[in-house]
Amino acid sequence: MARGPDDTAAPLEFACACGKLHGHVTPDAVTSGAHVVCYCRDCRAAELYMGQPDPAPGPVDLFQTTPDSLTLEGQENLGLFRLSPRGTMRWYATCCNTPLFNTATTPKFPFVGIQVARMTTPQRVGPVIAQAFAPKSGGTTTHKGLGRVILKMLPQILATRISGRWRQTPFFDVETGKPVATAKIPGKDERAALYPSAR
Repeated sequence: MARGPDDTAAPLEFACACGKLHGHVTPDAVTSGAHVVCYCRDCRAAELYMGQPDPAPGPVDLFQTTPDSLTLEGQENLGLFRLSPRGTMRWYATCCNTPLFNTATTPKFPFVGIQVARMTTPQRVGPVIAQAFAPKSGGTTTHKGLGRVILKMLPQILATRISGRWRQTPFFDVETGKPVATAKIPGKDERAALYPSAR
């Protein structure tokens, strides 16, 4: 689908499945962010934990930017889970169990991955520039294009830190550094069921 004449000046909207948690990304972040896909077992397990369709053998599609570029509405529906006590912070809509975001474990590393599937006009994030844990023959995996992501994202992350914009985050209380929601963590048996051996 071609862009409309005002696409580049318009925020990029996203929403959970029921629409109670929704928001947008600023237009400048749309052009400066990185579109990536991830095939890792954790991203697959996270989808299964939320009761979503199994993405395998395909990847989970993410758009990477900084949290200060996000505006959220319906934030009372923002929930958090982690697949392990030290795992990636994965944010979802409690109203409908829609996975939406991944973040680092601290606001001082200003990074967010947004589920492209939840965007109203996903074509605006452009082509995929990197693949993480892409499958290879023999059951091994490889990373493709991650250097491009680092070159694109690192200056943004550093600029957000230096400017103080890292404090503009919907995910953390920046005074305490704690997430705004208490993380759900699956138990050992529940977690094991999320990692089926066959892809």
